[in-house]
Amino acid sequence: MSLLPVEDALARLLDGALPISEAEGVPLHDANGRVLAADLAARLTQPPFNASAMDGYALRAQDAAETGAVLAVIGESAAGHAFSGNIGVGEAVRIFTGAPVPEGADSILLQEDAEKLDDGRIRTTFPVTHGRHIRPRGQDFAEGEVTLTAGTRLDFSHLTLAAAMNHARLTVFRRPRVAILATGDELVSPGTVPGPSQIISSNTFGVAALARDNGADVIDLGIVPDDRPALHSAVEGARGSGADVLVTLGGASVGDHDLVQSTLISAGMELDFWRIAMRPGKPLMVGKLGDMQVLGLPGNPISSLVCGLLFLEPLLCRLGHCSPPDRMRQARLTAGLPANDKRQDYVRARLFLETDGALQVTSFGKQDSSMMRIFSQSDCLIIRPPNAPAANAGESVQVMLLRP
Repeated sequence: MSLLPVEDALARLLDGALPISEAEGVPLHDANGRVLAADLAARLTQPPFNASAMDGYALRAQDAAETGAVLAVIGESAAGHAFSGNIGVGEAVRIFTGAPVPEGADSILLQEDAEKLDDGRIRTTFPVTHGRHIRPRGQDFAEGEVTLTAGTRLDFSHLTLAAAMNHARLTVFRRPRVAILATGDELVSPGTVPGPSQIISSNTFGVAALARDNGADVIDLGIVPDDRPALHSAVEGARGSGADVLVTLGGASVGDHDLVQSTLISAGMELDFWRIAMRPGKPLMVGKLGDMQVLGLPGNPISSLVCGLLFLEPLLCRLGHCSPPDRMRQARLTAGLPANDKRQDYVRARLFLETDGALQVTSFGKQDSSMMRIFSQSDCLIIRPPNAPAANAGESVQVMLLRP
């Protein structure tokens, strides 16, 4: 089987992925980051009355069109405590921000533009215009008006609006469920003292974090040894959990100890492809087991994370009705890069901001895909297309941000 280009592999993966149609109701305080499944209409009008935008005096503009007008203060209107009477000719009501504007008033005189007189009256020191400093009823939205539409990924501003619209619960799409299965006799959990031939299993935690960052619920299936019955049992566990995506870590190739692919096929998986023209991350497996997408990531930690960014993130965004983060930028090389071979290369690098506002990128000298510390120190990956010629310092290259 020939190596599949990255763009073709991603297109084939997403072509078989349908956005989740199931919806559920969640409390407003649990809705951050969720995607609305239905349009949201206001249950009331906001503001519900003509409200003062400033502290001052409510009055009739025609009574204070000229500086020096004297008005009798007949009461007070505060937020939650409206003045119950009407304002007549030559009258004013002391009013505070957010309070209802009394009947008869059509403008607000700022408190600093009023001189208090000894007899309880005020004298204006600034001319008043009609409608000044009044928030009209319904200025923000009216009852029944749709202000948030289906497909909106909710953030702090949307939740504030939804609350103001008098919604305590929102109908959102169910989160994608991702089951993660680490495989290999050599793996032990963090906090365990590894044996002579063992290493710490680290991939699960980075891949799980990436999945959660993209709105998924994660089901950790733990570490399974290189044993067909144990692998088969774990796969059935993923199916029983209702996972939308099964992510396997390691064992996706076809070596003597790589049993994941053959076990999945025996369980009924339709294999689409498993070799990608990329570095790091060539042995990436994509298939489908019933309604469950299967994504087999390499066991190598950095290969696993790079493939997770390139394939798992857009897959989860497709399932979860949202757009992937914008990670692509252009940056200038600080040092040259050699010509590339037939695989698309993802080079770990650091970014710097030039004085002219342009991005500058410096690759790390060592690019071994097992070096996790360098990956954690990287800001981006320089993308080197297949068969790219040598690049000189100062040339512009495409980079993929690790932290958009």
